[in-house]
Amino acid sequence: MEKLSIVKIGGNIIEDETSLKAFLKLFSNLEGKKILVHGGGKRATLVASKLGIASKMINGRRITDAETLEVITMVYGGLVNKNIVAKLQALNTNAIGLTGADINSIVSDKRPVKEIDFGFVGDVKQVAHESIDKLIQADFTPVFCAITHDGNGQLLNTNADTITSQVAVGMSHLYETSIYYCFELNGVLEDINDKNSVVKHINSKTYSELLEKGIIADGMLPKLENCFDALNNGVSTINMGNTSMLTQENDNFTTITL
Repeated sequence: MEKLSIVKIGGNIIEDETSLKAFLKLFSNLEGKKILVHGGGKRATLVASKLGIASKMINGRRITDAETLEVITMVYGGLVNKNIVAKLQALNTNAIGLTGADINSIVSDKRPVKEIDFGFVGDVKQVAHESIDKLIQADFTPVFCAITHDGNGQLLNTNADTITSQVAVGMSHLYETSIYYCFELNGVLEDINDKNSVVKHINSKTYSELLEKGIIADGMLPKLENCFDALNNGVSTINMGNTSMLTQENDNFTTITL
């Protein structure tokens, strides 16, 4: 089965022009077929502030009202996405920028109201892997922003980590899929104060042990839960670390397998 790499970049890379340029060069040099997924929350917060729109967050998650959704659509689907696509074209990677609404690629359900009303936030329901594959087979590199749709004309703000894992699960019907979560840390750390204390391999057994020791907690907890969900649904391997893990020279990152 042919291999497919699905790479997600975090907001800190997007916001730093030097880091973004270096990452996109590494991504362009990545061999084989690939997909890029990005968010842009920090830029959305900045643009919203300039427009006099207050950003509302609860437990680190954005409340997406109608005004905020307009900003997110402009920033994620326009400013950030097209900037990335243009930079990839300059590196001879024939990228195509997408939301989940394009080619009906990612359909979501609007998150139901429980204790908190998150507004126009989507939970991924369906990935059109065969449609996405038509782009890949035509030698385009899809670049997804963190927006999906409900199939009834409504765009939805959707977590970029979740989009990454669900696209990888969908594409695993056709490819041996690997996920690369790129962020500023070297990987999952045994000691948050020691950037070199990388846990190089996590499987189901070591995951339980790390949970018991409290090494995996806070924001890393939902990330890892997402990872094991993807692995249990067809994804081959998941890697977490800084952008240098996309090179052959670096092995100081975390690989997650079943």
